[in-house]
Amino acid sequence: MGVNRHNGRTSTKVSIGDEIAHLRGLDLKVLRLRWLSEFQRPAATHLPRHLLFAIIAYRIQVARLGDLDSATKQVLDRTEPKESGAVMSARLVSFDQKRTELTPGTVLTREWDRRSQRVMVMADGFAWNGQTYDSLSKVAFAITGTRWNGPRFFGLRDKEDRTAVGARS
Repeated sequence: MGVNRHNGRTSTKVSIGDEIAHLRGLDLKVLRLRWLSEFQRPAATHLPRHLLFAIIAYRIQVARLGDLDSATKQVLDRTEPKESGAVMSARLVSFDQKRTELTPGTVLTREWDRRSQRVMVMADGFAWNGQTYDSLSKVAFAITGTRWNGPRFFGLRDKEDRTAVGARS
């Protein structure tokens, strides 16, 4: 096992899952000691055990995997505390769809009518079957002969997630 130094303390390399599983078994007093070790200050006395656990577990994940990007933090900061889960889910789905950027050179693959269809993302559109189209929806129409939401047709949007969010609203 390797040994890493993090924030001035020594820790053995244990999986995130194992470390969080270990946290679950700690009582309030030991969680407060772990908080002190993690944040270099005592935990607020009003914090219950489940919140101490959740915050420390999040901190473990951030230390190993990195934190949320600034755009995601901004979306969460703009969220009203009284928003329902459905409203928050819809906001996050919308945010995620806006973040889906296809870079030129990306190849999208979709099987249709037992044939593999490959579309290359170009700087000025999408290349399929020797022609360039200005939208994925037009490519999907050329492939199927019916109108499709292009990103959904190529699996860039999950129909079930959007339906579930709409049903909960």
